Amino acid sequence: MILCVAEKPSAGRDIAKVLGANNRRDGYMEGNGYCVTWTFGHLCALYDPHEYNEQWKGWNMSALPMIPERFSIKVSGDEGVQKQFNIIKQLMSQATEVINCGDPGQEGELIQRWVYQQAGCKVPVKRLWTSSLTEEAIRDAFQHLKDQSAYQHLYEAGLMRAIGDWLLGMNASRAYTLKYARGVGKDRHILSIGRVQTPTLALIVKRQQEVEHFVPRTYYELKTLYRDTLFSYVFPKDLKELNSSKDAKETENADSDDLKGFATLAEAQALIDSIKDQPLTITSVEKKKGTEFAPRLFDLTSLQVECNKSFGYTAEQTLKLIQSLYEKHVTTYPRVDTTYLSEDIYAHVPKTLEGIKDFFPEVQPLLGLKADGKKSPGSLPKSKKVFDNKKVTDHHAIIPTGQRPDNLSEQEKKVFNKIALRFIAAFYPDCEVSNTTVLAEVQTAGESSDTVNFRVTGRQVLVPGWREVFTKNTSQENPDNADNTENADTAESAKTLPDFVKGEQGPHEPQLKEKTTTPPKYYTEATLLRAMETAGKTVEDEDLRDAMKENGIGRPSTRAAIIEKLFQRKYIERKGKAVHATALGIDLIAKIISPLLMSAELTGRWEKKMRMIERGEYEARDFLAELKQMTTEVVREVKADQAGMQCPLCKQGKIIRGRTRYGCSRWREGCTYAAPF
Repeated sequence: MILCVAEKPSAGRDIAKVLGANNRRDGYMEGNGYCVTWTFGHLCALYDPHEYNEQWKGWNMSALPMIPERFSIKVSGDEGVQKQFNIIKQLMSQATEVINCGDPGQEGELIQRWVYQQAGCKVPVKRLWTSSLTEEAIRDAFQHLKDQSAYQHLYEAGLMRAIGDWLLGMNASRAYTLKYARGVGKDRHILSIGRVQTPTLALIVKRQQEVEHFVPRTYYELKTLYRDTLFSYVFPKDLKELNSSKDAKETENADSDDLKGFATLAEAQALIDSIKDQPLTITSVEKKKGTEFAPRLFDLTSLQVECNKSFGYTAEQTLKLIQSLYEKHVTTYPRVDTTYLSEDIYAHVPKTLEGIKDFFPEVQPLLGLKADGKKSPGSLPKSKKVFDNKKVTDHHAIIPTGQRPDNLSEQEKKVFNKIALRFIAAFYPDCEVSNTTVLAEVQTAGESSDTVNFRVTGRQVLVPGWREVFTKNTSQENPDNADNTENADTAESAKTLPDFVKGEQGPHEPQLKEKTTTPPKYYTEATLLRAMETAGKTVEDEDLRDAMKENGIGRPSTRAAIIEKLFQRKYIERKGKAVHATALGIDLIAKIISPLLMSAELTGRWEKKMRMIERGEYEARDFLAELKQMTTEVVREVKADQAGMQCPLCKQGKIIRGRTRYGCSRWREGCTYAAPF
């Protein structure tokens, strides 16, 4: 008998149907020489501290750090979980071969391996790997089974993630709670510290403090009206940049507050007085044709970002919805971090489009075209911006499977439509535009005449191309604001300009507008997900974001759960779409003395090493040694911290922490105690 173990009952039923195992039993299906059973997610977990060492049962600073000589696993959960594990164990003892049909990823591999270890599996194990649960995809995957050893590095990466979370979470949480938490015994408030959770909270707290401590500054923006067109003043120091080969968007992104306006009204008014009666002359009219590529296909993070922006869905909501769409066979595996497809998918594109044509009229122009890979008219394009084997590892971007999207909830329809429209747009022509930059100048009045420069930009869509896909679906996608649109223009530069001619001149109307600098924006779940993906750096360019993903904090599959955990522990709260840190969350970050625990960048480096383990480029044992060293260092810092202790000099105050030194809380009363960190 061959035993197949899926991660969920729904996946088990899909696999059983393909294999002909149609006889229902308690906790499994059987037939045609196969038994198909399933786990309920995490059936097994690492031991709790006291199960390694009885002395670790109580919370005691002297017992820290808790570092087991060898990590062990156990069956966790209620009677239902124990019952299902026993069914798996019994079936495994009768099997001649086991096929691991767990979810195709790091977490899915770990879940399955732990169950097999705990059940004492002694027969050969093969791995089923599929990005879709359609019947065709499952049949194809069974034709390409691999030995379990091919996924050893994937398992080791998952194991290191679990051990790292245990070591840091257990030790840091106990150390900080014992040292700094209010209350004693059962009344003590637990301070929860996590390898990914804490740097994420630190990002939120830092941004909130930047907003709350922001000091607004008034400035004055100078523009002038000529032929019903507003030209913006260009500061002399930026004129050279405008004349260079850089495009308008690049220049605009380089603007600083002082470039946008004058610091004083008097300075701005003096310039206006010197040019208001002088003619404006057009000095340059440059039209440059450009190409805008269709928005990238979705990975999990970008889908969560877009659904938060468009529909207000939380990251956790979007993950549940896309997981449901995957289990309903209408979309591919969701927990992915690439926006590309492997080249072998290209041959299946016509069939996928055919399956969704009744729901999307935008598909009709694409049907009937041959997917033959040739560049002759009539073939579907095969762009490197869509198909690139080098950008795909275990999984490709999230796309429709081609199954009819029937019986979907309204929320599921919204998510599915967003995925489908991106997929359809990828096979439409590029959008062709004409970008116009017009430069003008005015000579100041008086004997010492000087030149004052102005600029305006505009854009005209020449061939809409892929934008036609979204014309009737504006609630689904806003191409002008899509994160993945190359050369996207601002609203101001998107306007169409009159036909200006170099050398023309005429009267103009200078005008001043008083403005105030604005603080950074609070994180939303969308921008927080992006910050986690880029280890806290603000990155708009999609290609640069791709390069930084390996250093992001958390994985696409876990970020939603991390954010949700912070909400559950009341460290953060929602105010509209904005994410705010609570007093509890701010207080926790204020107590943390170890930069290792708060740094998104350092945590990102650890994430990269786990990805390297997955690829076989870094040894798991070396990473485990780093984990143990880091845990020891975190505990040592807490133990050595004098903050909160009685002042050794006056015996009355408490020691408080400054930027570089400790001092006594009674320093205003004259206590002179001070000590360096």
